[in-house]
Amino acid sequence: MAHADHAAPAVRPALEVADILRARADAYGAAHPLSPQQHRVVNDLIHCRTAALGGFKTHCDECGMVTIQYASCRNRHCPKCQSLAQTQWVEKQCANLLDIGYWHVVFTLPHELNPLAQANPAAIYKLLFKAASRTLLEFGHNPRWLGGELGITMVLHTWGQNLGQHIHVHCIVTDGGLSPDKDRWLSPTRKGFLFPTRALSKVFRGKYLDFLTTARRKGELRSNPDSDDDHAFARLTAALRSRDWVVYTKAPFADTGQVLGYLGRYTHKTAVSNHRLVDFDGEHVRFRWRDYAHGNKVKVMQLDADEFIRRFLLHVLPHGFTRLRHYGLLANRFRATKLARCRELLGQPEPEPFVPENTQAMMLRLTGKDITVCEHCGHSPLRQVPISMAPPETVWQIPRPRPPP
Repeated sequence: MAHADHAAPAVRPALEVADILRARADAYGAAHPLSPQQHRVVNDLIHCRTAALGGFKTHCDECGMVTIQYASCRNRHCPKCQSLAQTQWVEKQCANLLDIGYWHVVFTLPHELNPLAQANPAAIYKLLFKAASRTLLEFGHNPRWLGGELGITMVLHTWGQNLGQHIHVHCIVTDGGLSPDKDRWLSPTRKGFLFPTRALSKVFRGKYLDFLTTARRKGELRSNPDSDDDHAFARLTAALRSRDWVVYTKAPFADTGQVLGYLGRYTHKTAVSNHRLVDFDGEHVRFRWRDYAHGNKVKVMQLDADEFIRRFLLHVLPHGFTRLRHYGLLANRFRATKLARCRELLGQPEPEPFVPENTQAMMLRLTGKDITVCEHCGHSPLRQVPISMAPPETVWQIPRPRPPP
């Protein structure tokens, strides 16, 4: 099975999201109420790899060189902290991949649902996973199309290239499935995608709106202009039922290496990477974005700093919300058993057991750098001395979120 290395960029960007937050987040927090989760994200990013979080010093006893390395915040919204986490996660996924084709499918919510999502992010995102996964699984089980169980991995994204709200799930879907009696691997018979995309879109739309209506009836949606009364909600759902919903499909990946590359790009992606930032003058932020509506042309967008922060924080996930989920053959409960049976039917060997690497070994493999060797004189091993975290009273804090009235 293919093995993919996903190394972090070698050059540290000149401008980071943390720099913008340090300069403007205090004023932004004073003027705009932040949720507790948004407050934590801002403080984590500001203090990431600074003395506030502690770290360690490395001493070379040969030449006397001292290097200081501060700890990472490990927040999943931090652009600096995702490269290593992404690499470690992707390495584990080798054991869950069959040597078959995989499709890339994207289910997108209409933008008319954005106000509801801002008031009820966990509920709206959960229903997206539920509607999209059930749509795919039901089409897969239908003998008209396949008649078997698919394997599906879904990753939630809430942003577009311009940092606006664009709620969608990226999926990788097995090009085939396991028969109900578990005695056959079922390969697709139709040309193109496993199922007709237009029919998939209609079923997805119907399921989502039905789930949304049920959630509102049960009182699971917070007050919002689009759901305050029955008439407003009925107008919204009627308008959404009358339009096409976007379901996008892309040809199967050529090999499992491409699947791993896809997973690496999407599973730990943040709303904007530091490498997309162009400059910040204290008042305005400029960043690169890809205009998909005009031939994927790369453009530069300028936003007021407060608007940039608002858009960035719009994509902070609810506390504990899982943005990557598995279904069908890949569902956690029976994954090992079902995948073993699929490999048996496909005549494929079991994957090599995953052996986690320590940071030293991973950095050496990905970057060729041995972090135990002095960069100045080549002496090894280096001596490490922990640095305590800065006292809480000396750590800068943005204003705490205001309590509700």
